[in-house]
Amino acid sequence: MVRTAQADPAVVLPVRSSGPPLHQVGWRILLALAVLVATTLIVWLDADGYHDNANGRVSLLDAAYYATVTLSTTGYGDIIPVSPGARLVNILVITPLRVLFLIILVGTTLEVLAERTRQQWRIRRWRSAVQQHAVIVGYGTKGRSAVQTLLGHGLAKESIVVVDVQRRAVEQARQDGMVGVVGDATRTATLLLAELPTAAQVVVAPERDDTAVLVTLTVRQLNPLATVVAAVREDENAPLLRQSGADVVVTSSSSAGRLLGMSMLSPDAGAVMEALLTQGRGLDVVERPVAPAEVGGSPRDCADLVVAVVRGGRILDHYDPAAAELRSGDRVISIRRVAPRT
Repeated sequence: MVRTAQADPAVVLPVRSSGPPLHQVGWRILLALAVLVATTLIVWLDADGYHDNANGRVSLLDAAYYATVTLSTTGYGDIIPVSPGARLVNILVITPLRVLFLIILVGTTLEVLAERTRQQWRIRRWRSAVQQHAVIVGYGTKGRSAVQTLLGHGLAKESIVVVDVQRRAVEQARQDGMVGVVGDATRTATLLLAELPTAAQVVVAPERDDTAVLVTLTVRQLNPLATVVAAVREDENAPLLRQSGADVVVTSSSSAGRLLGMSMLSPDAGAVMEALLTQGRGLDVVERPVAPAEVGGSPRDCADLVVAVVRGGRILDHYDPAAAELRSGDRVISIRRVAPRT
């Protein structure tokens, strides 16, 4: 695959409630223009109290010129207040407006610098605290659905990092309250910004299967211990992803096709499968450790419906004789009912 030139990866932290930067800058510009217009009107309404060294008269344009050079503290001296009233207005009104105008301009510059410093501090703080988090590569339909499921099972937004090559996707993740990294996930530098070496789970869900293979290889190089779940479109690419280091490979096209076929043959069975696959839709599939009171008993005695037992890295179906008695250290995969949301 030919690589194209990519912009340097960058970390994007969750949005705060101060409003978009362009709105803030636009509001400051409007306020500065309002001060300029007010000063112009004040001078023009008292034009007889001012003297222009060029022709002696002060027009509206001259008043705007005087207001501009006065507020910006340039002060060429070609237009000056000569009457006592005009000089008093300069002292009591125009001088405070000049101070306000400078505060707006200087305050905008200082706020930009302060925001950059604050962002750098927040990034350093986030880097020092994040670990055992989940990295989602690709924030398309599959990536967003994976995030919704993780959030539904109690994972905090602060423990999710989204990586996507498209800035708009990362901006959406930022609006959703998660940290994002803009960059090519096949590159080591991008995944290092996502603190992937300390991640516990990685979801690989890009748009292309070849990209998924390259991302999985890079992920395994940086973190051999993380659980890697990858999505591909075609069944023929699933073995290649497993060889690249993915623990679980989900084929989106064939899975959707099987669900369609099941729904055609049995709409009720299809509806149940859809409920199982959709977070918060009546039934959920969960994995949990065996409770002490359940050790030595049968999976059928559990309060929830156990469909499989995980023991020593092996998945035992509910009908496997080895899973007839639960042991300490086992984990069960069960179906539980989700309480309706109020």
